[in-house]
Amino acid sequence: MKEGMNMRYSLAGLDCPNCAAKLERELRKVNGLENITVNFNTLSIELPEMLEEEARAVIKRVEPEVKLRKAESLQSFSSTEEAETHNSLWVIIGAGLLFAIGLIFNQSLHDTPFSWAEYAVLITAYLLVGWSVILAAFRKMVGGEFFDENFLMTIATVGAIAIHQLPEAVGVMLFYAVGEYLQDRAVDRSRRSITALLNIQPEYANLKDNGGMRQVRPEEVEIGQVIIIKPGEKVPLDGEVIEGTSFVDTAALTGESVPRKVEKGEKILSGMINGQGLLTVRVSKPFKDSSVARILELVEKASERKAPTEQFITKFANVYTPIVVGAAALIAIIPPLIVPGATFSEWTYRALVLLVISCPCALMVSIPLGYFGGIGAASKNGILVKGANYIDALAELDTVIFDKTGTLTKGVFRVTEIATKNHITPEEILSAAAGAEIFSNHPIAQSILAAYKEKTGQDITDDQVQDYREIPAHGISASVNGQRVLAGNDRLMHKENIVHEDCDVPGTIIYVAIDGVYAGYIVISDELKPDAKEAISRLKQLGIRKTVMLSGDDKTVVEKVSQEIGIDTYFAELLPEDKVQMVEELEKEIKHREKQKLVFVGDGINDAPVITRADIGVAMGGMGSDVVIEAADVVLMEDAPSKLARAVEIARRTRRIVWQNIYMALTVKAFFILLGTFGLANIWEAVFADVGVTLLAILNASRTLQRQKRAVSA
Repeated sequence: MKEGMNMRYSLAGLDCPNCAAKLERELRKVNGLENITVNFNTLSIELPEMLEEEARAVIKRVEPEVKLRKAESLQSFSSTEEAETHNSLWVIIGAGLLFAIGLIFNQSLHDTPFSWAEYAVLITAYLLVGWSVILAAFRKMVGGEFFDENFLMTIATVGAIAIHQLPEAVGVMLFYAVGEYLQDRAVDRSRRSITALLNIQPEYANLKDNGGMRQVRPEEVEIGQVIIIKPGEKVPLDGEVIEGTSFVDTAALTGESVPRKVEKGEKILSGMINGQGLLTVRVSKPFKDSSVARILELVEKASERKAPTEQFITKFANVYTPIVVGAAALIAIIPPLIVPGATFSEWTYRALVLLVISCPCALMVSIPLGYFGGIGAASKNGILVKGANYIDALAELDTVIFDKTGTLTKGVFRVTEIATKNHITPEEILSAAAGAEIFSNHPIAQSILAAYKEKTGQDITDDQVQDYREIPAHGISASVNGQRVLAGNDRLMHKENIVHEDCDVPGTIIYVAIDGVYAGYIVISDELKPDAKEAISRLKQLGIRKTVMLSGDDKTVVEKVSQEIGIDTYFAELLPEDKVQMVEELEKEIKHREKQKLVFVGDGINDAPVITRADIGVAMGGMGSDVVIEAADVVLMEDAPSKLARAVEIARRTRRIVWQNIYMALTVKAFFILLGTFGLANIWEAVFADVGVTLLAILNASRTLQRQKRAVSA
């Protein structure tokens, strides 16, 4: 892309997925727009502001009816668009009245081969509802586009007029207009439902300024400024509570309605809803980087990553429509030449039925809406899926790999036991271990430092520690207050030839040696998350073949955790690079199984390499963490592993609905193509079938929006 700020634009008047695909292809030919995506679900594109005029020129040439407008929100429906929809309804009503009058003329003058009154009324009705279609078809023919629905409807109705089937020509165009109107309303309804589902964006912030308070747009508030959040208001920006205590509803971010207590010193995120207390908050992020803004952006951009099913249908439509048009031409020409008694008018009529039924709108509209609805429903459940392709991947899950610490366990360690040997006191071993762990940010190290401070009332200082050295996969060597200290696992003791005992106690064991003498061990305990066992159980109920746990922790601890929650396989004492290697080996196991995917679930930054390497990378507890959100394909906003099972349920339900639409549309079209070819269906029936299956497919796709709390069934 060329340098310059990207702006989001809405595409008013874009009501055809085929048109959106063609517009995208043409825009990508512009230098600097090679990777642009036209988002049909939200009627939007994002492009550098400096290329706005080039984009407008392409849109005017390819889709003259489409208007490019700057957009600030996920979806906006202007009063102008509402007025246009209202006007189209009056046009349909007017044409319908003329059509009824024309039918009366047709019946009363059925013995007359040609009636000026009949033609005057019916042609007027035809042009009233069909003029925009004919004009669009002409413009696209000039541009070399012959296989869109406008062209098909124009050829079909002009052909009907040519063989003196004027009422049917008008009826087809009228019913097509009614179908388009209903389809637009249904699509708009689905889009509105998605917008409502994601309506978590705050409208204002109460900025504390010069001793008073004033309402401003969230975008106007800067980092470090102070805002007031009144009871019942949405939290507009991320920040830290500096005064007040309250309970906040986090459902918009996590999908869970259980209130969470916040008080002075704690973080609060935009999109939450304040309860009864008054909160004073110091802003920590600008609005564009806030949690709510990031969520809305990710959900909208998710539809740019198309699922394989969507890509297949787009390619299928590009081949299918020309084939049907070619078949219609052959049906109109060949039988009258070789079949005795066959007439051109009869077989042309049959060909016209094929042209009417060949429009792939049901597939092209409903499938993107289905996937986008699934992404929206997942978001409402506190699950950010960053593309429709990941919806399909989650539906094909075979193997789930979990990190242990912070993912299945709380990651909140504490010292639960200090065992001393060789006349060493608990204070001495704790002081030695704290000195050895002073430069480590690992939760285990932090728990030892916390225990030391709790016991002595003071922190250990840097000047007490010299010759600090980390020994990968073993532990730490350091000089603490003049004593050489070793603190680590069993392998470290063996490596340094320290005579020690093998401990078999629940928890993580930190062995400590002072000046070459075994001093004892410290037991660090971590707790399982409340829903860890439920997460594994639900995944197995969903048919997941294999669950695996990877950890750098001691084998005894990892084995105990895996047995307690029902994990199939575990691997312990791993370095970060070992985890990547294990994921690669496990992926090889499933490659021979068709369409089977592997997911890795981790708790953040330290798991980023593995999250990136897996088929699907899932990050847990992603609220407010930019690094986690960027690295993962799926983000579970709440720190709950059972959310993964919910994500799989939603993904499978979404894909079932999408394939229901595909089977339904293709079956109905094939049936009517067969009937039309043998002369058993007329054009009106074909129009009803085409419009009907499109509406049914759209309504069925809207079911993906439904929020499900537990097991989801279609």
